[in-house]
Amino acid sequence: MAKTCAFAGLTALLLSVAVGATQASAQSRTVQPVLGFPEQGIDDPAAYQGYQTRFFRDAKGNVVQVYLDARSGRVVNLFANAVNESVGFTVRDGNGKPLRLEWGSAGATVSQAGPRRTVEYQLVANAPQILIGWILLGSMRVERDLGYSERHLKLFDWPTFQLPEQEELIANLERLDAAERQRHLGLLNASYPSDLRARLEPDLLTTGMRGNRGATAFQQSLDAKTSLQLDLGVDPRDGSILVVVPTVSIRAVGNRPIRFTVRVTTDAPALTPLTREQIFNPQFLRFLADARARADRAPQPGRVAPAPGSVTSPVSYYRQLERDVRGTELLSSKEKLMAGLPNYATYFGRDMMMTSLMMQPVWTDAMAEFVIGSALRKLGPQGDVSHEEALGGQAIRENSAEYNAHMSEYFRLVRLGNRRAADTALAAARALLTDLQKVRENYHMRDDEFQLPVVVARYLANPAVTAARKRAFLMDSSDGRGSRLGLLMKELSLVSTLAAPYAREPVVQNLIGSPRLDSTHWRSISWRDSNAGYANGRFEMDINAIWAPRALQSIGEILDALKAIGVSSQQLTALSSGPAGASLAEFVRDPAFFARAIQNWQGAVRHFVVSFTPEEIRTRVSAKLQSLPAEERAYWQGVLAATGADRQPLEFVAISLDSAGRPIPVVSTDPATWLFLRDGRDTTSAALAAVTRDVRAIMRAYPVGVFVDRLGPLVANDAYAPPSVWEAFRRDTYHSPRVVWGREVNLVLLGLANQISGATDGAGRPRDPALTLYVTEMRDALRRANAAVELSGLKHNELWSYEIVGGVLKPVRYGASTDVQLWNVTDLAVQFVLSRLPMP
Repeated sequence: MAKTCAFAGLTALLLSVAVGATQASAQSRTVQPVLGFPEQGIDDPAAYQGYQTRFFRDAKGNVVQVYLDARSGRVVNLFANAVNESVGFTVRDGNGKPLRLEWGSAGATVSQAGPRRTVEYQLVANAPQILIGWILLGSMRVERDLGYSERHLKLFDWPTFQLPEQEELIANLERLDAAERQRHLGLLNASYPSDLRARLEPDLLTTGMRGNRGATAFQQSLDAKTSLQLDLGVDPRDGSILVVVPTVSIRAVGNRPIRFTVRVTTDAPALTPLTREQIFNPQFLRFLADARARADRAPQPGRVAPAPGSVTSPVSYYRQLERDVRGTELLSSKEKLMAGLPNYATYFGRDMMMTSLMMQPVWTDAMAEFVIGSALRKLGPQGDVSHEEALGGQAIRENSAEYNAHMSEYFRLVRLGNRRAADTALAAARALLTDLQKVRENYHMRDDEFQLPVVVARYLANPAVTAARKRAFLMDSSDGRGSRLGLLMKELSLVSTLAAPYAREPVVQNLIGSPRLDSTHWRSISWRDSNAGYANGRFEMDINAIWAPRALQSIGEILDALKAIGVSSQQLTALSSGPAGASLAEFVRDPAFFARAIQNWQGAVRHFVVSFTPEEIRTRVSAKLQSLPAEERAYWQGVLAATGADRQPLEFVAISLDSAGRPIPVVSTDPATWLFLRDGRDTTSAALAAVTRDVRAIMRAYPVGVFVDRLGPLVANDAYAPPSVWEAFRRDTYHSPRVVWGREVNLVLLGLANQISGATDGAGRPRDPALTLYVTEMRDALRRANAAVELSGLKHNELWSYEIVGGVLKPVRYGASTDVQLWNVTDLAVQFVLSRLPMP
């Protein structure tokens, strides 16, 4: 495909030469990976199926992740900076087959020249010729979309990935009269529409001189405010390089493997990393230091045979702790906590708040303030908590789409002769171009609305934070949106409004429901946000039976705490006045009604409880197993024979309700959130019955429950649901019976620890002899769950799956799994809590 603007190619060529010339003068240094997977001595490389990754820090301390996927030949360089960028390409052999690459250097060279930051490293291909194509520079979100589309698995073509929003923006701009067009072009730092078209794809050029040739791909963002560059080079003694769009070809000299250099450069704004001392409290850092001291004294590193309470040696145990600490550091900056690397190097409200709750035992008090401040700063107009931010290139895509909508309206109004209204639409479109990279927020989820009050209530209940500090934090208005207290009351008003219908009349149709996705499907509004996550339920159990009642209880705790730190009733009344605050004001004004509201919501779980007799279990499980391949069916039949899991009744809390309010009988790990949040000291008969019901469903062997030895608890079991649900999970496995989620594992472990701690004294003895069997059951479940996850070898992953080959179940990395995930590093809190939990 011919380039549309020769000047863009010339600019890239000159820039490449300039960067090469200044590389030696720029301050550069060699750095070692901060982390790398799989890690020798800890990870099983076979479970990674040819996937390798390394994490570096660039000259500003920002994360640069490089991953190599042997199955597709894809190489991706993530810049986890302020705009979430990536540079990716695919490597194949001369026959067009994906090629496994190896690291060609132990570390990387990082440098900076002005605003441009560069990372350089080497790769090795054991092939006489390699073809490099599907070159993609831009937002990591676009790289994700390329992966979802599977276009990168097809024959090489050009361009790699088209962005229709930006193409439409250019087309709309060209329809304007000359004067208005120039105004729009000027806002995008362009002179002609062809300048914008040239920015839609990279310039791919041969660079260097004769025997020392290289290849350069260079691309500016649509507004020309940021740029990315990829340089590929090979020592002429090892090979020769040739650029013929859409590929770069490198041919070996002689019989040696091809060793080539990859250099990636960005000029995007940097983030400000946090140190571990800013993140972790002194008690945890002492715990980490003690683990290191034990490792230093250990004679033999590496994994050892399973033993009660532990399946790793002191050396492996410490290395895993240190790995998660470093992972937390990689995700943490003053500007935000990123959700995960490489796929989610942005703010995610839910991930941040869940992690805050789980990490409370090990984080500094300042981290809770950081989380609350971040959530409040990004609140929507109605008080909605932002689910996810769109940065850089993704912000350009979304702002372009809004620009196009305004322009469509403008042209429509012009045709109707309504010039005044048309000018208003045109002004709105033009305003977007002044900052096309302005961060956009996604407010499509609902669970995060109910999570924020829980986070705030725990912060205000923390006795280590003084009343003066809490008040100063809430009264602070430095974010430019008014006081944090005012923003908090807006959010609490929204939660109260959402909860009010069921609080008044506790019937199914008054629960928090999902909006329609289409005529027959409901869109997820909680953490299982894949198409199949809640089995197409309208009313999700976790929001309605866990988060909503907990949020209302937390609102009451917040109101009491605010009065205790000196916020007057008059201030609270003023902040909750107006129609949006009517429900909250009613709760404040009528304590009896508020108490009934909490009680009604605490009873919402009754709508979701289902039970099956052994005969019903065997019938439904047998039908599900018949739908599986023969080898898998035989394996799970063997599990049933060995465990007798189908010989006892089963009661569990369904994952969701359908639109008629009927439970969709999918067993899940979601009740672990309730086990984690509830007051473990409540040992009334009703509380213990609910706890044992949920724990037994989780710990019952799959395919009856969700537990799998040497793997962990599967995130769902659809055996009791209709075949349509089986098929939905088969097509979309992200939250299916094929995966274990690290988030859920850690909630299970923390939840079990919560039950044990609440029912025992400081010496680990049951607080009441009648609790002995209960405590024993919780401890056994904790040991089994912890051992299974440890033996999977994949517990640090966001999620993992399995294969059954030759009658053996083998844990494997899930293809779309995030390598470092915010709520997965919560294993640090798990280990810290378990170290303080008496386990006789």
